[in-house]
Amino acid sequence: MRTKFLKAVGLVTGVIASVSASAQSTPAPAPKTTYIHAGKLLDRPGQPPRDTATVIIRDGKVVEVRDGFATPEAGATLIDLKDRFVLPGLIDMHVHLWGIAGDPLKARLGELTRDRFDDMVEAQKNARADLLAGFTTVRDLGGDPRGIRALRDGIAAGEIEGPTIINAGSMVSVTGGHGDGGNGLAEEFADTVHAHQINVCDGPDDCRRAVRAQIGLGAQVIKFAATGGVLSNVAGGLGRQMTPEEMKAIIDTAHSFGRKVAAHSHAAEGTAAAIEAGVDTIDHGTFLDDATIKLFKARGTWLVPTMLAPVAALAQGRAGALPAATIPKAEAAAAAAKVSHAKAFAAGVKVAFGTDTGVSKHGENAREFALMVGAGMTPAAAIRAATIDAADALGRKDQLGSIEPGKAADIIAVAGDPLADVSRLETVDFVMHGGKTVKQGGQHRPFPAN
Repeated sequence: MRTKFLKAVGLVTGVIASVSASAQSTPAPAPKTTYIHAGKLLDRPGQPPRDTATVIIRDGKVVEVRDGFATPEAGATLIDLKDRFVLPGLIDMHVHLWGIAGDPLKARLGELTRDRFDDMVEAQKNARADLLAGFTTVRDLGGDPRGIRALRDGIAAGEIEGPTIINAGSMVSVTGGHGDGGNGLAEEFADTVHAHQINVCDGPDDCRRAVRAQIGLGAQVIKFAATGGVLSNVAGGLGRQMTPEEMKAIIDTAHSFGRKVAAHSHAAEGTAAAIEAGVDTIDHGTFLDDATIKLFKARGTWLVPTMLAPVAALAQGRAGALPAATIPKAEAAAAAAKVSHAKAFAAGVKVAFGTDTGVSKHGENAREFALMVGAGMTPAAAIRAATIDAADALGRKDQLGSIEPGKAADIIAVAGDPLADVSRLETVDFVMHGGKTVKQGGQHRPFPAN
């Protein structure tokens, strides 16, 4: 074993030396410059859009935004979007990329014939669907920890097409809670699942271990189940399932590693406990009372409403695609969510856009916008929630969420004005991710030298 290890170290050392020597002898490529001519440009969501503007991009970053249609420099590429409304790439704070999405019956029927390699193929398809729908950044809140980490890194390296991923690994849960994968399984299958789960914990010390285990597998954010969930195959309701002490142990441990924390939470009691423990985002927030809304405001906690999820789950449950235990929970969540979120929006709770896509189909994420507007949010506020506010909730406001110098060139375009009709965002016809055009609308041409 020691001989094999030393050989591996020697091989890696030799490769590093070779790459280093090659890098020193190879001149750096010339910067790639792109000009975008935008008919309307919402470069800073929350402020009025610009008429006729130019965005200048170099090596994947925005370097300048000018009024009017600037003449490109020699050798630059010009993208003509003069007949389009241009805005920052969208951010979805709550997706599940891993495995079959939006078809729970097909997923359940395939449990005995599919494995994680099949799910990785699905994850790549799902990531690409989200990107082509205009979502250039997603926060993945539950999937195979190693698989999503590999997908994240492959996309970041430019080897796979997809959005920037901020990954949570597996959701931390108490035994029998929403994230316990053994719920409802036959004995032999449940025993196998329980033997391999490292995300399930009981008591503060064990929950600290579970957080560290996810971080060790590459998690950039931590998610835990404060309450029951609609789709877990256990008739435990949607009430609080984790103690305040367990929640505080999870949040403090994650924060000590520099990770933000998302709480899956439906019942008001679980939401209030998670906020008091210092959580960064409440995802779902289905049952909100006045006291909990005041707590959101006092602590500055973000709400990620995921209004699309209960609508999709209820339709699936009534069609017989979900286990019987989920149907009463889906009905209760769907009935309460719109009322709760309307109250939160009206009260001025901070909102970051999220869909729980994976329950619904990937690529349909933008359906959430109309639901938010239907609950009282303006189109401008809903767009801000999916751009600059979501970037703020991620802790990446200096990198994402607006079209400003120094930020990633994540840019989309639509026909018509989404500030007047937010459903325009359901049909995105131009997508740029990190300065690379991945969905081509408008005209693209190199600008010749004089």
